[in-house]
Amino acid sequence: MPNQQPNQAAEVLIQALPYIKQYSGKTIVIKYGGNAMIDESLKAAVMQDIILMRYVGINAVLVHGGGPEISDAMQRMGKEPAFVGGLRVTDAETMEIVEMVLTGKTNKNIVAHLNKQGGQAVGLSGKDGNLIVAERETTKGDIGFVGRVVKINPELLHTLSGAGYIPVISSVAIGTEGESYNVNADTVAGELAAALSASKLIVMTDVEGIYQDFADKDSLISQMTAKDARQLITDGVVDKGMIPKIESCVVAINGGVEAAHIIDGRVPHALLIEVFTDQGIGTMVRG
Repeated sequence: MPNQQPNQAAEVLIQALPYIKQYSGKTIVIKYGGNAMIDESLKAAVMQDIILMRYVGINAVLVHGGGPEISDAMQRMGKEPAFVGGLRVTDAETMEIVEMVLTGKTNKNIVAHLNKQGGQAVGLSGKDGNLIVAERETTKGDIGFVGRVVKINPELLHTLSGAGYIPVISSVAIGTEGESYNVNADTVAGELAAALSASKLIVMTDVEGIYQDFADKDSLISQMTAKDARQLITDGVVDKGMIPKIESCVVAINGGVEAAHIIDGRVPHALLIEVFTDQGIGTMVRG
């Protein structure tokens, strides 16, 4: 059928229309990470998705980490990365490397990609406008300048989004004495989503979603409550890498966000599928 492809395209647009109406003028916080930050074709797809969201009136806020890049930089400088309970041990020298990589390199690369695709992106760290205020994380002993978020000051983000910009935020926070802290990017995304009263938090990762049993690929959980998500952590069902992602979803939901999603960033245009189609992908967490 010669008109089959145009008809399919029209159906996709029609399906997207109610979601465009629902989320236009609303905020969606996206935690960008995993293979979608490394693979060039996936990276381009993510940038296109975010710009399309901005063009239809969605206030997209992008949060990123950069663990592999930090570890590479540390090793080039003769420092061996060390972790305690999934958190990077961050002495003063390591904190300088973290800030240099996340804020000076990774953040600006993302901004450049968004702007190249036609967006208006602005790179920030938690130190800009006291956006993310943290104190030293002490529950796992002395692991240096690892931060725990104590306050989000979102006014700067409201100003930027209101002017049509896409904020791109690295997970470096500021302390009360002006010191820098290394904060888990998943944690930052959940806290920001709550502070911004976002409609959605979307966490991109390298798995299809949350499994009841990771060895059983048929046990993908498509929807769950924040209480059920917490129980998975308590019961040891999820591994260390997924724990901060689930915790960020719980923080967002408890902070008033309507829905949080853990999606597979290896799927091209995963963001558009999640936001603008009936089926969505991954695991959705609700209140």
